[in-house]
Amino acid sequence: MKAVRFHRHGGPEVLQYEEAPDPAPNSDEALVRVKACALNHLDIWARNGLPSVEIPLPHISGSDIAGVVESVPDEEAELRKGDEVIVNPGIGCGRCERCLAGKDDQCRDYTIIGYGVDGGYAELVKVRRTHLIRKPVGMTFPEAASFPLVFETAYHMLTTKAKVAPGDTVLVLAANSGVGSAAIQVAKLFGARVIATAGDAEKMEKARKLGADETIDHYKQDVLAEVRKLTEKRGVDVVVEHVGKATWQGSVKALAKGGRLVTCGATTGEEVVTDLRYVYNRELTVYGSFMAGMGELLEVVKLFKDGRLKTVVDSVYPLEKAAEAQGRMEGSRHFGKIVLEV
Repeated sequence: MKAVRFHRHGGPEVLQYEEAPDPAPNSDEALVRVKACALNHLDIWARNGLPSVEIPLPHISGSDIAGVVESVPDEEAELRKGDEVIVNPGIGCGRCERCLAGKDDQCRDYTIIGYGVDGGYAELVKVRRTHLIRKPVGMTFPEAASFPLVFETAYHMLTTKAKVAPGDTVLVLAANSGVGSAAIQVAKLFGARVIATAGDAEKMEKARKLGADETIDHYKQDVLAEVRKLTEKRGVDVVVEHVGKATWQGSVKALAKGGRLVTCGATTGEEVVTDLRYVYNRELTVYGSFMAGMGELLEVVKLFKDGRLKTVVDSVYPLEKAAEAQGRMEGSRHFGKIVLEV
């Protein structure tokens, strides 16, 4: 099969479009012919290399996959060859108390397709048969690949962790990102007022079209000062934080008394400084959030089927242009999801 792999860590230049062995499914795995695979920052972190994290080399990235079933195990009763599917990117052991409680994202053996194992930057991928979900009818393959990871992450952050409710004001950072564009929609779905930050007028307008009530240019405006102005100095109830070092202190200070900060990433750096006086004086809560359980992803899929959420596809590249696509993401030139079409 054709695939995009890297044999060593580095910049986009290490990505090679080449022949690779076809995956050999185990007895509980299905084989999927990939039609589209969306990019995530996780792809870039894996490509660059992370301290104390061993990425199997050569490696195929790609967590968000939509495609057609090529083969399934004999015991599979629902899906057959030719069925159109999306893939749940999170893999737990399926046996521990966390997995059995529907909290597979807390499994000690949890990993992500395209990170701990080969992913969707390829013509074929093998996945556990229980991780296949029927593609919503009417969605193109690029649209279907664009939502699983970021929408299940945003849904978990806002509903399971922060417990967003009608009347809350939610600050969404970096609305152009996959998580940001998803978080705007999820917060609005649950009746919140949304303030979103973005890097230029065009991205701010797109954020408003997704449902943001107010927008802030995080390059030209002081985000904290604008939040205080927009909330009459009260602050926001929830901050959706995934930027890290560059925004952390402002995110904490932007919270109202009793506010909740929920974080799922650190794209600008993981070492942050927190003034604990804000935390205890204002009775703030800080939540860490990582992916979601399979049940939450199924809830997200139903919301798409019902038309209550919509995909946000920035651009589509052919598989062999993966390095160019990653460069667009690294340059923050996108709004929504960048997708590779196979």
